[in-house]
Amino acid sequence: MADKNNVTEILDTLFQGMEGFVNSKTVVGEPVKVGDATLIPLIEVSCGMGAGGFAKPKDNTNNDGGAGALSSKITPTAILIIQNGNSKLINVKNQDMMTKLLDMLPDAIDKITGGSRVSRDAETAAIEMSKKSDN
Repeated sequence: MADKNNVTEILDTLFQGMEGFVNSKTVVGEPVKVGDATLIPLIEVSCGMGAGGFAKPKDNTNNDGGAGALSSKITPTAILIIQNGNSKLINVKNQDMMTKLLDMLPDAIDKITGGSRVSRDAETAAIEMSKKSDN
């Protein structure tokens, strides 16, 4: 059976690496100021990990070994726009029809009531920012 300490060391090393990579600034990006609007990117982070170990018979000098791997994927999901005390969330991830309808609902209400919570310039800047993060 594999040396438990060897696998434990591998897992500890992987978790330490993940802690250094994934933090609050990874999930909520650095705010960007565009005119009087603040754009805050929201990011989805997915991580996968694997580790294993083995033991050779005791008559060999190197009687154990192991390996580990850590993988992560970062995907921009939305941009939060804050302007004049109002906020709007723009979904930039793959959108289904219901999400698109829900995203359009605040604009439709604004058109009916004559109000505007966030300027079009701020929305355009957020969309441009999401396009740059995809590249």
